[in-house]
Amino acid sequence: MSLRKIGFFILSFVLVFSSCNEDDGGAFVPVPPRDRTEQQIADKDSIMSYLKTHYYNSSAYDGSNPNPTIQDLIISEIEEGGDVPIGNTLLLNAIETKNTISFDTNYEYYILRLNHGGGVDFPTFVDSPMFTDNIRMTYEGSFLNGIIFDGNNFLSPVSFDLLNLIEGWRNVFPEFNTAEDFFENEDGTVEFLNPGVGVMFLPSGLGYFNSTGPSGRLPAYSPLIFKFELLQYFESDIDNDGIPSYLEGLDENGEPFTTIEELALINSDEDNLINISDPDDDNDGIATINEITITNYERDTRNEVLAIPLASNEVLLNKIKTIRDSSGMISKYIGVVITFTDSDNDGTPDYLDAE
Repeated sequence: MSLRKIGFFILSFVLVFSSCNEDDGGAFVPVPPRDRTEQQIADKDSIMSYLKTHYYNSSAYDGSNPNPTIQDLIISEIEEGGDVPIGNTLLLNAIETKNTISFDTNYEYYILRLNHGGGVDFPTFVDSPMFTDNIRMTYEGSFLNGIIFDGNNFLSPVSFDLLNLIEGWRNVFPEFNTAEDFFENEDGTVEFLNPGVGVMFLPSGLGYFNSTGPSGRLPAYSPLIFKFELLQYFESDIDNDGIPSYLEGLDENGEPFTTIEELALINSDEDNLINISDPDDDNDGIATINEITITNYERDTRNEVLAIPLASNEVLLNKIKTIRDSSGMISKYIGVVITFTDSDNDGTPDYLDAE
């Protein structure tokens, strides 16, 4: 087995025993696998049938509500021979169709975007997570028949590492922005303003496929529906080497990989650790964090952070940090810049150069 495949095996092993629910005590229970392409066709038929026969209260998300939440959502089935009531919209006419390739299968999944999220959105810096990041959110998972199998009842927010979740979540959440802001109440609770709100409709191949889920209670090959609010995200650095995981998952063109299979191939020193899990990416005995320079720039506005001049070997991280005053209002913005030093000027940054 090659070292690259070993790295993929290690990451796959971690993911297999991960879950969407922190209190699930069981392990995945596999059943005989079906042909993925055939199952995708069957799942698509089931999801499309649902989308053609159900509608939602679109008037609740027409822009007049400055702080829409997932609790405002009502999805109903069209009565036999009936029409979609005024103020509502057929799901089929409202969803966005997305595609991804996983396990050599072309998967189609669907997003109902109820609110994009008020987090500031710039052309290159968006307040949305990468698929390697951690998120804070509320959610509810159900089957097409309406039975709820998971969730937190949209009460206290929960936090998850997207890398440890089903692939559908890693595809969908980067499509939304986080909340515009948050406020701490006197009772210690936190209120989020203008979060990302939506619903995802996933084929089983982007869910648990032939397993019965982390609890062992899900029917295998189940298409899934998840309603959610995306509240915050936190930039992940799995190996604590100073480089966020998303920057260690870039292809040769500097574009982020989008699947676990691709990410698992990035192993610069071809040891038993892929880059996002390797604190010494070139295996030269010097930790990666000691072969880069990290600089924090404090500015009065987010735009000033985005205007920080960068050298060709510098990167401004996606996540712009904030400082709040005693009243909880944002007083400063902090941009984090990584300088990838190249001491011998050979074109390879020190953290990837073992020589």
